[in-house]
Amino acid sequence: MKTAFLIFLGLFICSISFSQNRAMTFLKAEKQGISITALDSIYPSALHSDSTKAVFGNKQQEFIQAYKKTLQDLAAFLKSNNFSWGKQTKCFNRIYFNKDGGIDYFLYNFGKDEITPEKQARFDGLLNRFIKDYRFTMKATTGFAQCSPVRYSD
Repeated sequence: MKTAFLIFLGLFICSISFSQNRAMTFLKAEKQGISITALDSIYPSALHSDSTKAVFGNKQQEFIQAYKKTLQDLAAFLKSNNFSWGKQTKCFNRIYFNKDGGIDYFLYNFGKDEITPEKQARFDGLLNRFIKDYRFTMKATTGFAQCSPVRYSD
């Protein structure tokens, strides 16, 4: 009986950890104890002004095109789920990819007064659905991170 309970408890804890959202605002990440500094130490920059320090050092142009495609794929996903921005919306993203191209974390902040809380909640839910199965088109020998300002629009 004790063994069955421990197995059940283990499965329950695993299901909670796998169902956690990995897309969130920078503030929410901080409140959940997710350290941006720690993430940045684990996920080196995909691009860097010194190409020897970049994960995609000799493939930076190819990476930029693949990153743009990721943002375009997100925009298409949002549109296919009837999400409308209504106006051009400024945002800052920092995406943490694993070496296989999966998204481990997608952190974002909208500009001041850019989006209503209701629209942000819908965006957050759709973004979490999008990153669940999304794969970046390039692979690396390590996880990597990329940040950028974005202007979302319909």
